[in-house]
Amino acid sequence: MTDWDRDYDMLAFGISRLGGGVLIHRGSTPAEVPSAPQALAEQADRLLGSAPAPHLAAQVRAMRAVARYLGGERLPLAEYARECLGLEPRRLPESVFEEAHEELAAALPGASGSTADRLRAWQAAHTLEPIERLPGLVADAVAETRARTRAIVPLPDEVVECRLVEGVSFHAAGEYEGGLKSTIHINRAIPFNLADLLYVVAHEGHPGHIAESMLKESASTEGLRARFMPSPPFVLSEGLGLLAEEILFPGDEAQVWLNRHIFPKVGFRPDGSDLAAIHHAKNVLWGVWGNAAFLADEGASDAELVGYLTRWALYSEEEAASALGLLRPSPMSPYVFGYFHGWELLRPWVTGHDRVRRLLTEHLIPASIGG
Repeated sequence: MTDWDRDYDMLAFGISRLGGGVLIHRGSTPAEVPSAPQALAEQADRLLGSAPAPHLAAQVRAMRAVARYLGGERLPLAEYARECLGLEPRRLPESVFEEAHEELAAALPGASGSTADRLRAWQAAHTLEPIERLPGLVADAVAETRARTRAIVPLPDEVVECRLVEGVSFHAAGEYEGGLKSTIHINRAIPFNLADLLYVVAHEGHPGHIAESMLKESASTEGLRARFMPSPPFVLSEGLGLLAEEILFPGDEAQVWLNRHIFPKVGFRPDGSDLAAIHHAKNVLWGVWGNAAFLADEGASDAELVGYLTRWALYSEEEAASALGLLRPSPMSPYVFGYFHGWELLRPWVTGHDRVRRLLTEHLIPASIGG
């Protein structure tokens, strides 16, 4: 490990210890790290001038922005997000969400009631009970998504488990633990919509977060162990995650596979819904979160934010209220933009398996896309 590598790790650990970001790391912890935001920002400045690769410079630039935030600097959210994510987030016109609502209305079963009510009824009809059955079904989905991902890029043999967890804020999270062992964590407190099984497993597992982490770590020659969030590489990670099901199961293949292999096990019957269209609309509605983050940064009240999420993301008031913590201004605020903007950036670019393979094996950032 070079001096630059060690200083990079120290910088990432220092910011993470101050609560300024999420650190994905394996290996020993540096014995000493800077503890003052100003010192961390100055160290980032020094590292930027000699960064050995664009994706590393992008991560250091993100860390510098977060260190400055921790030191009291408050840039407009769009500017802060640009420094952290390497792209310009924008507020979307609500007409984009209206089109997604129309897509949902055409894709959901039934014809009476509001689109939000019909969506909740569809979700309830596909809720798995008891949730303790989920790990076995996730195992089936992991086997299928790994097989289809292997047609895109070679994968080593790997153990992937599903663990139901409590007391967490996320719905699902994929973690590559090293040593060809991974875990998909599922929040047991949130009802699990089984129609989303492949959408979730492909996102968190293969060809999503687990596959990307495993392949890039095994191919790395840099000796760097720390990956910092929020930063530009994670815009592409989340964009790839939202595209993952569509990549592996084009057209109606996800719905066909679920109808054949999963729904009969739990007694669900086909209901005439268009799963691909529902998930496309769901990806579009990630843009609501970016708009809500702008509103929160401008000082919108909790009631205004709940109203915005219920109107445009079609959340219930309870769901919206429980998500407010993700919108309140914090060092991590820019991360929410990575979902919609990453998906929007990658969707026209991922035109074949070669591009997917590059996302999984190369250290790309938003500025790389288009080349």
